Amino acid sequence: MVRFKNRYVLCEVRSDDPRCRQCIEDRAVGLAVRDAIGRVHGDYGLACCSISFTVKYLNAYSGAVLLRCRRDSQPLLCSALPFVRALEGRGQRYPCALHTLHVGGTIRTCQKFLIQYNRRQLVRLLQNCTNEEERQCIQKSLLSCSLTEEQSQSGDEEEEDDGTE
Repeated sequence: MVRFKNRYVLCEVRSDDPRCRQCIEDRAVGLAVRDAIGRVHGDYGLACCSISFTVKYLNAYSGAVLLRCRRDSQPLLCSALPFVRALEGRGQRYPCALHTLHVGGTIRTCQKFLIQYNRRQLVRLLQNCTNEEERQCIQKSLLSCSLTEEQSQSGDEEEEDDGTE
């Protein structure tokens, strides 16, 4: 049996309109990316990329999008992403751009990168604070974003479940 190797492309939706992030759906992102691939690479590129292309994750609040494609068609996908100029959501068309953040072999590596990326963004916000209240709020957010806290919390729940049976 042959295993098909995939690549996961982590992107960020950048837009001047704040309503854009709230109104986008994974189906709209997939259609916009497929349309861009078709325009840039034609029928051949569209056929290569659409074999296992899916939108695996979409966070409307942060604008993070995780796309999956075959390893062979990943360069075609990445070269077409800058040509996505608008996303349609709820009957409206929002101008935006997809910025590639990371390309990984597993979803887990993309998750780790996204956590580090968000931490760096919070540090930048911390440097631009104007008062102490904002600084404390951002420091609290910065300390709360780690994998070890989630794993220890889930481990505690498992131990409690074992004790009650």
